[in-house]
Amino acid sequence: MRPSSLSNIQHLKIFVWSLLLCLLASCIAHTPTTVIDLTYPFDDQTVYWPNNKPFQWEKLKWGKNASGHWYASGAFSASEHGGTHLDAPVHFAEQGRSVDQIPVEELIGPAIVIDVRTQAEGNPDYELQVEDVQAWETEHGHIPKDSLVLLFTGWGKYWPERIRYLGSPTPEDPTTLHFPGYSAQSIQFLVSQRGIRGVGIDTASIDPGRSNDFLAHRVLSEANLYALENVAALEKLPPTGAIVTALPIKIRGGSGGPVRIFATIP
Repeated sequence: MRPSSLSNIQHLKIFVWSLLLCLLASCIAHTPTTVIDLTYPFDDQTVYWPNNKPFQWEKLKWGKNASGHWYASGAFSASEHGGTHLDAPVHFAEQGRSVDQIPVEELIGPAIVIDVRTQAEGNPDYELQVEDVQAWETEHGHIPKDSLVLLFTGWGKYWPERIRYLGSPTPEDPTTLHFPGYSAQSIQFLVSQRGIRGVGIDTASIDPGRSNDFLAHRVLSEANLYALENVAALEKLPPTGAIVTALPIKIRGGSGGPVRIFATIP
């Protein structure tokens, strides 16, 4: 009787564990998840970098055909760097990866949000400092490796008012722009000391508008990492806990391109 009794107990344990695992899987599957779109629509109001070709879209066929069936088709064209878009490393590094060479797994992962609205409110040329990053970590913990760092400056409130968003009465002149960005030192710290996978920002460039040497871009690109620019709705993200997916149009050899970005928050 002893062997048979032990066998029954083992079967019971297996049954109980199987039941618990099924219940756990069911709970995970039904856990409410918030999905947030971090992408601006592309249209004739989309802000592009000065002197870059803007977004253009036209209807080619739009209506019922000879058979009476609806048919719609259009054509679009634009520069790579405008609207919500991704900068590939080759944008500022000769040997950097192009858009199509960035593995899709690097485009999905945990994000942290650093809020510098207070600093930027009083200084449109504000640059993220290493001390800002360290202050964030004091409150929220060490930035995990392979995180996407998003800089929340509050500049999204000006979109798509080109003059206010680019911070200049002559937004067609790139030497007159004023908006916040990353300092080269903060990018270097995040790359070398925190092992991030990329950065993003709610302005037209990860470099501050007044930059003429684009050091933040150059440091990031030399590390073969990407940047996301003109990211929308960062006010809806928590400092930690969001998973961000950023899928750009896969242009072979491209230095950048439009990207659909969204975040999921458990």
